Amino acid sequence: MQPPIVIVDEGEGPIVATAIHDGHHLREQCAALTGLDDAARFREEDPFTARIASLVPTRLIATRSRFEVDLNRPREKAVYTCPEDAWGLACWREPPPPELIDGSLAVYDEFYAVLERVLRERERKYGKFVVLDIHSYNHCRDGAGLAAPSEENPEVNLGTESIDRARWGGLVDRFSADLAAAGKLDVRENVKFKGGAMSRWINARFPTTGCSLALEFKKTFMDEWTGVPDDARIAALSRAVAATLPGLAESLKA
Repeated sequence: MQPPIVIVDEGEGPIVATAIHDGHHLREQCAALTGLDDAARFREEDPFTARIASLVPTRLIATRSRFEVDLNRPREKAVYTCPEDAWGLACWREPPPPELIDGSLAVYDEFYAVLERVLRERERKYGKFVVLDIHSYNHCRDGAGLAAPSEENPEVNLGTESIDRARWGGLVDRFSADLAAAGKLDVRENVKFKGGAMSRWINARFPTTGCSLALEFKKTFMDEWTGVPDDARIAALSRAVAATLPGLAESLKA
């Protein structure tokens, strides 16, 4: 039995958290053709990001692996078809047929329809909203224990390229300061990543009422080669995210 494409928990308040690369599931057609084992896929997914998001009242957690469909890329690039699309990995044992690609794009479309419904409801109910678009990134690509320099790899990369700074700059600055203080974290903007397709879609579709902040947590909360989580670190990051909610709510009212 297939899991739902996205798990939606709708709570109170104008803040929404997403974890769109947390999923690991492949539908049967994709699983039969994948060229990657579970460990290789898991390394490039964003495991445990749903747990980092867990204290935000409204959450959308994607269940499908990015190797089925990447919800954070433009629709025309959402299905990896060659190694250049996916860190040099041979994702498929043979080229994916058109019907596989069409099935994956149907997943993409369904997710974005659910996302729009949830955000329109936030907009209707609260006037404005914030999305915390939560991801993670590898920093030991050269091997286990071989961490990349911290100067170019902040603990949290805040992607804000698609945000209208004139409108949302105060909110961004408050959020960054609150997250850094709550978790004693090195939070910097647009160092490794500037924000992906989902945040760009939200910021373009809701230019005056919605602000999507693309968060990339460095995988210091797990061993990215074995996949073993650091439960205490994950819990601390979840609390740090939760500590930003009052400031975000205040900023939305300003």
